[in-house]
Amino acid sequence: MELEQIEKILTEKFNQPLTEEKDRQIIFWYDAEGDFKEDIDRLQVANAKIWKLTGDNKFATKYQLEVKDQESNYLVYASYPQPDYREDWLLDISSYADDFTADKVTVIMKDFGVEDPSLRPVFKKYKKFFNNKRRYNRLLDYDIEDYTERKLDTAIISAVCKLKATDLEEAVKKVLMNSLTNDQNKWLTKIKKFANEDKFWELIENKYGYLAEDKDLADLMALLTVTNLEHDLNVTLPEEWSDYLSYKDNNCIVFIDHWMNHSSQAEVYDNLSTEIETKLNLQEYITNWELEDFLECDTFKSFDTAIIDRIVDNLLNDIDDFKRYQDIISLRRTKHWYPEFEEVYEAIYWAVELFKQAKEQSIRQIKATDFFNKYTEKYYLFDQAYRKFYSTYDQAKNKSLLRELRDKVENLYTNSYLHELSINWSNSVDQELKESWPLGGITQQQEFYQEFIADKSERTFVIISDALRYEVAQEFSQKLNNRLKGTTELYAMQGSLPSYTKLGMASLLPHQELNINQQGQISVDGISSQGLKNREKILAEKEPDSTVITYEELVELSRSELRERMKGTQVVYIYHNEIDAKGDHATTEKEVFSAVENTFTQLDTILRILKHSLSATHVYITADHGFIYRRRALESSDKTERLKSDLIERKRRFIISDQQVEPDGTLSVNLDYIFGEDSNLQALVPRGVNRFTLQGPGQNYVHGGAALQEIVIPVVQFRNDRSKESDNEVNKVEVKLTSITRELTNNISYLDFFQTEKVAEKLIPRRLKLYFTDESGEKISNENIIIADSNSSEPNQRSFKEKFTLKNREYSREEDYYLVMIDQENNQVYKEIKFSINLL
Repeated sequence: MELEQIEKILTEKFNQPLTEEKDRQIIFWYDAEGDFKEDIDRLQVANAKIWKLTGDNKFATKYQLEVKDQESNYLVYASYPQPDYREDWLLDISSYADDFTADKVTVIMKDFGVEDPSLRPVFKKYKKFFNNKRRYNRLLDYDIEDYTERKLDTAIISAVCKLKATDLEEAVKKVLMNSLTNDQNKWLTKIKKFANEDKFWELIENKYGYLAEDKDLADLMALLTVTNLEHDLNVTLPEEWSDYLSYKDNNCIVFIDHWMNHSSQAEVYDNLSTEIETKLNLQEYITNWELEDFLECDTFKSFDTAIIDRIVDNLLNDIDDFKRYQDIISLRRTKHWYPEFEEVYEAIYWAVELFKQAKEQSIRQIKATDFFNKYTEKYYLFDQAYRKFYSTYDQAKNKSLLRELRDKVENLYTNSYLHELSINWSNSVDQELKESWPLGGITQQQEFYQEFIADKSERTFVIISDALRYEVAQEFSQKLNNRLKGTTELYAMQGSLPSYTKLGMASLLPHQELNINQQGQISVDGISSQGLKNREKILAEKEPDSTVITYEELVELSRSELRERMKGTQVVYIYHNEIDAKGDHATTEKEVFSAVENTFTQLDTILRILKHSLSATHVYITADHGFIYRRRALESSDKTERLKSDLIERKRRFIISDQQVEPDGTLSVNLDYIFGEDSNLQALVPRGVNRFTLQGPGQNYVHGGAALQEIVIPVVQFRNDRSKESDNEVNKVEVKLTSITRELTNNISYLDFFQTEKVAEKLIPRRLKLYFTDESGEKISNENIIIADSNSSEPNQRSFKEKFTLKNREYSREEDYYLVMIDQENNQVYKEIKFSINLL
């Protein structure tokens, strides 16, 4: 620091050899500005004493130097200018003494390596700044080369704002993030005190075009955001906002873009931009604009609420422009506010998907086998869309935007699809399956072991996930295909009727015969199927080298423990229960769709353990039964009066009885197909999706009946591929820059990109962040997001045109610049393409 330099210079002076005329060294230092009066007591000079002149101790000084101590070297320091010689009492001493001058500005400039004398006034005006050691050292740490006035002004303001590097953009952001009220802003107060407020506003004017005479932080924020908005808005800005439009538009756009995309600063931007929305009365103007005018806008939150409101209103009014709505949602995914509204947009997407299915799929009376096959091909999509609507709706923070749409979704799903499908299917069951439940040509659930597991040479794992209905398994199968190296196939079996856990679990075990006693207990070849130990015993009858385990047990075992437990096994049954555990209890049945999401995670965990700990190659995932769920409370018309005589088993969706009756509103199905000829048992199930009246809560989630959602049982077959090179490797789609030019000639440029393959099995989406940098890595443009997830075969559906805005600054034709493409999943550089910039 400067004091050390002064000590060094003075020490050298005092150590110089004495001339013949001198027998000691006396040096006078008149510090005209008093720059070092606070430091003089800390000054340490070897081989010299320090004597301070106060203006009132002239006589004492003469006495000290000429009488009391005539031998010591002295530094005589005065914090005022040297007096005129006619008034200088110490003129006789100073005439043979040496002089020393070291004003603070000179020392500071030397410390910072600045030799340009024109910068002296600039350093001098920041005198107060340099009095603080931490600020001083922070500025030194910036290690600035080739100082200019603007560089110093920017660096001083950056240091006052405690930035790690000199950066006007970050300094302005830090000030704005503190408060938009000038006299309440901590950093603006510090800039006033230790830097120069006028210079701060001058720098902002030069970079961001803020010209207002009365400087105001809220107005500055309005200027930055409105200028950014104008960049994306397809309508002329209101006249009332004209003062907020900057001629330095590119810098404003890049400033706001960097702020919105900053992981730790974006939340503050969100709060401040909401203040500016109010200041601008933005919602009043949005009401009068067409949707197409602001589809690209994301400066303010209100654009997203307006887009959502417009789409929802159209859907409520049966304007079925479904592709357009989903295209809009896809477009909004790359925008700043999307995470805030992600669940709302996703819910709308799935509502649209449900309405689209309703328009495209007619449900009419057909043969039972055709119904079954149609469900596995198309009809399951209704149930999937309904589930995914509620999965996202339940997570949405802004549910009020969706309440009317939710009612429409509920009406369509419950009163249209679910009612029509179940009634027509019930008619087919009544006409074709009452005497013999199994459908010809369809694998039966009780044939599972023989069809998929028996006589396999490789060790086989079977995961039985309670209530994993077909549409859930379909989604999981798709996820597996897109995540794991291997092959995945999805099959469908006709589930045993009644579709409840006891019978479903028994049907999946190897057996010759199944029986049920008067207490409703089911036995497999004479062994009760209740409990894991009994199921393990049943399995061992067919395959001695077998075992069973629960999901909870599996995840608790270490790798070595698991290997020991599985040593020598050929068939392993793993029991998992998440969906049914939530759905079967009144207090948690509303969480059944979130339980599906948990099931995906838990099944992933099982597969990861099997792959990595046991090198599993053959895994089957199936279920004991499916389920029906609706969110809206049941009405009396949704209930069927139950049979009141003695029964073997009775639940909301089925009754097992040995009485040959068929009350109104029910179907009676002969159970000889499962329990053997002359069982004299029948299953009574309500027609459609009605429930038998039973005491107690819990009616929305049910299973046990004959509905397709309950009896179409999935089998997901996963074969792990352990080869080093394989077609089963999962890869992301490629994205390439298709624009021929590698030179930017305008501050605003459009570049074309192309997703080279469509998303398909083993080819998964890629999400990229794109921006330009200079050779030092500094960002010089806004950021763009590309989500390459199109599964279309049409090239125009896989093309992207992105708009890049360069900062207003000087660009050299001799330097290289780079288009940087970052894969957002791993935050690694995907591609870096060299460009030149030659602004015309």
